[in-house]
Amino acid sequence: MFDFQIKENNTVFDVVIVGSGAGGGMAAHELTKAGAKVCVLEAGQPFDPADPKNITQLKWPYESPRRGAGTTRPFGDFDAAYGGWEIEGEPYTRAAGTKFDWFRSRMVGGRTNHWGRISLRFGPDDFRRKSIDGLGDDWPIGYDDVKPYYDRLDKMVGIFGTVEGLRNEPDGIFLPPPKQRLHELMLQKSNKRLGIPTIPSRLSILTKPINNDRGQCFYCNQCGRSCQAYADFSSSSVLIKPALKTGNLTMITYAMAREVLTDPTTGLATGVSYVSTLDMQEYTVRGKIVILAASAGETARLLLNSKSARFPQGLGNSSGIVGRYINDSTGASRSAIIPALFDRKRYNEDGVGGMHVYTPWWGDNKKLDFARGYHIEYWGGMGMPAYGFGWGIEGINGRFPTREGITKAAGGYGASLKDDYRRFYGAYVGMAGRGEPIPLESNYCEIDPNVVDKFGIPVLRFHYKWSEHEINQAKHMQDTFEQIIHELGGIALGPKPGADRNYGLEDPGKIIHEVGTARMGNDPNKSVLNKHCQAHDVKNLFVADAAPFVSQGDKNATWTIMALSMRTSEYIINEVKKKNL
Repeated sequence: MFDFQIKENNTVFDVVIVGSGAGGGMAAHELTKAGAKVCVLEAGQPFDPADPKNITQLKWPYESPRRGAGTTRPFGDFDAAYGGWEIEGEPYTRAAGTKFDWFRSRMVGGRTNHWGRISLRFGPDDFRRKSIDGLGDDWPIGYDDVKPYYDRLDKMVGIFGTVEGLRNEPDGIFLPPPKQRLHELMLQKSNKRLGIPTIPSRLSILTKPINNDRGQCFYCNQCGRSCQAYADFSSSSVLIKPALKTGNLTMITYAMAREVLTDPTTGLATGVSYVSTLDMQEYTVRGKIVILAASAGETARLLLNSKSARFPQGLGNSSGIVGRYINDSTGASRSAIIPALFDRKRYNEDGVGGMHVYTPWWGDNKKLDFARGYHIEYWGGMGMPAYGFGWGIEGINGRFPTREGITKAAGGYGASLKDDYRRFYGAYVGMAGRGEPIPLESNYCEIDPNVVDKFGIPVLRFHYKWSEHEINQAKHMQDTFEQIIHELGGIALGPKPGADRNYGLEDPGKIIHEVGTARMGNDPNKSVLNKHCQAHDVKNLFVADAAPFVSQGDKNATWTIMALSMRTSEYIINEVKKKNL
């Protein structure tokens, strides 16, 4: 039993925001700048990458207290990732036959501290997929509605790239991209022969300074550790930090939101109750407007747990759509060793933390057996070595040519191991497809009636199955990877995944791009929010994460989350001025 004593905060904030990641951070930034008194609830700990106790850039692997024996973080001890797919005391469940992995972040700035910073705009087609292929639904807004906010975002946050003129891969306002590294130059050259476009990446990393508050990238290739110079984008350093400087932001960390509170007479949101993870007591914070930006899954959980006589199915859920249409990017990958890169000359090619080139979708789905496209991300080069880096067990039966022309098993120990490291170092290349699924009402999350977390809050249960479209898309990815590796003159590592493994298609949730649990739409019977991300049922309740997405797009979601949050914040400001809120 949980014996909570609810403690009330007497302050009534203009806005209460749940979550400090891409969407919540942007809303806090825009609203505090406009003069609103804002309170942000964050379930995790404070985090500033420039705080000496948090700095992990430029540290050696042996500086880990575990020395490789394990890690407390999903991407390694030094990455800025507090949280993970599994968190002690915070379970979630899966229906029979479902494979779904739910990543939760527990730190100020959320996932933006350790993401790949791939910052792609959705294109015109991405907002109108049903009109194109008859599947799913169109968004109630189009590219022209979001473009002004993409433009503002590019200038405010900073993004590098090149103008390419691709219709459904809209150009932005770009900083100069970093130079391609050797394996990327090879990919561009060989992919051109295959008719596969390969262009400079679009990442939110400052290759040139844009203001006095943030430094310039110094090319250490460790953006996943979150940048002590603030040269890459993280909500914690680029949005929350300036919002705090306004004096209008109150941050409450270690605050696990339990439910949105409402007035029983008007049905309006009045605040949020949360459990402090420090003392396990329940508190309430009151606000005139509530914005949920806790992630698509956590926002759905909050809405579904916010039940009352007026909202028996959960807050804002008169349509029964909350939790429905959850979807995650598809993902499949392949790697290879490139003999032309054996015995490379050593030089520093660290670059930015991530890819310097990528492949936008180039296919014609009308001629294919799946409805939506994907992009390809590439990696490789002379990164920090580790045992096994640069060769694979499977290879040519695990054997590679030596300088003397004979073949032998790679690895071993002593002089043989050192010799192989020198030979194979920098010859490893990998690629991954990230694609768009078909949103299905049958893929959803709901409250598990029998399970609560350690805070006493009912948890989510997931129902999810890939359709034939996603499986066929993964097959196309693997066929394409084989073509690319062959054209490079490479040796694929490991057997090509077949139908028995869904062609290497990752389980849903593994790509950490889940969207769509509180979708926007014009019809209140078929959607949760209107085109301004305002709840149909509760006019002072808004959502500013990926839950409003009607579809995924073949792009990463973060840039669109922030653009929509900026757009919603502007709408809130204007509605308050008109006294509509």
